Amino acid sequence: MPRLRQVTRAELERKGDELALFFYDRLFGEDADPTEGRPTATGSPGTWWTTFALDRAIFKHCVRGFQVYRGVSLDPLLRELGQTRAGWARGSQFVFSQHCKQMRALGVPEDKIRAVAHWEVSDLFDEVERAVLAYADALVLNGGRVHDEVFATLQKHLPDEQILELTYVTCLYEMHATMARALRVEFDDRDDPVVEVPAPEGYGARDIADDIAGGATSGTAGNAAGGAAGGAAGG
Repeated sequence: MPRLRQVTRAELERKGDELALFFYDRLFGEDADPTEGRPTATGSPGTWWTTFALDRAIFKHCVRGFQVYRGVSLDPLLRELGQTRAGWARGSQFVFSQHCKQMRALGVPEDKIRAVAHWEVSDLFDEVERAVLAYADALVLNGGRVHDEVFATLQKHLPDEQILELTYVTCLYEMHATMARALRVEFDDRDDPVVEVPAPEGYGARDIADDIAGGATSGTAGNAAGGAAGGAAGG
């Protein structure tokens, strides 16, 4: 479940938070309370909204950010390539899933949407699209370390204003991807897959390294290891 308290409709009404109430109505249905389990139209639980409604100023800032990205002059496909790849690269199932849907709404073919995850070996993207995807990786995975050739290719196709838009929107959605994972909202409400796999019953607290290294110095294993070493020296 999400890590922070979820804001009910009744709480927003007591606070008089008209902006958050507007989005509750718009996304979940008039007078609906999303904390009672009603999902959004995309099937997401809606817990981003019920989490970020905790702080009116942050909620307002985020919503304005959504308006900014929708209003840029950059080609919507290039914008969505940056956002979708940012979600994938940051490991956010929520951001990646939502922007796959946005790409589909733009009429992008299914095979091209799927190829965002492995764009490096796909022939479905043209030069500027590949530059956008490489730039997104540089922003998200390399912390902004961008090779001059990647940037030169962007400048070959896009004016500076649109490169700034691409930079801002991609980084904005890396931030959303990071926050979604940290707060476990929406489709990022998932347990960490990297956990210890238990040993078989009865293994106890034996030293694994001793099983491997120690075993090679005794008996048949030791003789085999010694023979291999001698053969290597003689060769």
